Amino acid sequence: MALSSQWRSVFAQRRAVKIISGITQFDPQVVGRVVRAATRGGASYVDLAADPDLVRFARELTHLPLCVSTIDPERLPACVAAGADMVELGNFDPFYAQGETFDGARVRALTIHTRELLPDIPLAVTVPHTLPLDAQAELAQGLVALGADVLQTEGSVSLQPQNPGVLGLIEKAAPALAATYTLARAVAVPVVCASGLSVVTVPMAQAVGAAGVGIGRAVNRLEDEWAMTAAVRAIVEALVPTAVV
Repeated sequence: MALSSQWRSVFAQRRAVKIISGITQFDPQVVGRVVRAATRGGASYVDLAADPDLVRFARELTHLPLCVSTIDPERLPACVAAGADMVELGNFDPFYAQGETFDGARVRALTIHTRELLPDIPLAVTVPHTLPLDAQAELAQGLVALGADVLQTEGSVSLQPQNPGVLGLIEKAAPALAATYTLARAVAVPVVCASGLSVVTVPMAQAVGAAGVGIGRAVNRLEDEWAMTAAVRAIVEALVPTAVV
């Protein structure tokens, strides 16, 4: 489906900021802090674990659009009924350590099943970082043909930078930046650059073609809600205003 006017406006200036509470995070206290910080900090939308109770809880805390993420499409219809504005397959990073694998065939099958369940809801799909970049581009094109409205990158969460400071932050973001550059040139739908980003590297994501950035650990691992808010604001302010295309 074509993105609604609500979502077109989110991505129009290519500086959308998605704050991620975590695909495996079901604690309402943690999610509440993230949602409130995202709202105060000026984020574009919030990404939650796919749970209808969390969606209803978050809906009471924010006016921002809500996206729910899962690897189980069967969880999604109840979340949409509870008020989710977008559904997402992935991010897959937390599941690799559990022995899960996500090849192109599995991601395509998940996409097909989600579209069968929810033919009219905006759908984002993560492209696995475990695939070579050329295979990521090929899969991305196939996912768009199957009904994906937005694509998202990921990068190895286990990647250990070889250098400290700013250079290390750039190293950490490199897989997601490379994937964003590749996918943004392979498809016409918005690409959200996610995994390993920081205030240093979100402008780079924008420069290589991202329509938005997904920020998780840089915000959700902070314990103080006001520190979270400040981190969100710093990300928002790091993105350069661009002309609407």
